[in-house]
Amino acid sequence: MSDVLDRRARKKAQTRALIRETAQALFAERGFEAITIADIAAAADVAVQTVFNHFPTKEDLFFDGHTPWVDGAAESVRSRAPGTTPLEALHAYLIERVAVHARQLATPDGRVFEATLEASPALRARERELQHEATARLADALFETWTAEGGAPAVPTDVRTAASVTAAVWLAAVRTLIVQHRQLLAGPAGALPADPEEGVALACSVAAQVFSGLSSTLPPPAAGRLRRTG
Repeated sequence: MSDVLDRRARKKAQTRALIRETAQALFAERGFEAITIADIAAAADVAVQTVFNHFPTKEDLFFDGHTPWVDGAAESVRSRAPGTTPLEALHAYLIERVAVHARQLATPDGRVFEATLEASPALRARERELQHEATARLADALFETWTAEGGAPAVPTDVRTAASVTAAVWLAAVRTLIVQHRQLLAGPAGALPADPEEGVALACSVAAQVFSGLSSTLPPPAAGRLRRTG
């Protein structure tokens, strides 16, 4: 029975990978809006229902494998090294995320992905939804950490609000940096440095300044533990 279940799991994973790869190749070739689920099913030689069994929406197909950042910010807080504050861990993670994005833009596949995303209102809307999910998860992680350990900013006076505001501001900042970098790619030739690593260094330098600035604007933790809500 175990062997049968293992074979089924492998077959399911292989089918999922085939559908994803087929769909993403079609999106890159013809654009997101021009492709239907039926087109994807036909190209992958599977039934339309099989596609839906693995991916509820076309947007899920496009973003599959490209959104570790939805959980990444919250995970950076929860899995930080001993002696590292939540915001220090978040600062380091977000700079790393900016670096990853800058390197992706230096590759042909990365440029196609970003161009397809920018050309589709539906994909940009889904990206905003994912950003909202990431913000909510980060707020939860900060709330849990600050409730258990203290260290939340002294203003506002409850931990839930402090966590929600911090998550919203910090992730809005990183999104702005990434969108700006994406728009540079779509701009005049030479808008981005010719050397990919020079572009990465520049993006990370700007990000470091932004997040250092955000850290400096936060009031110090209150002497006592802040009021817990939520």
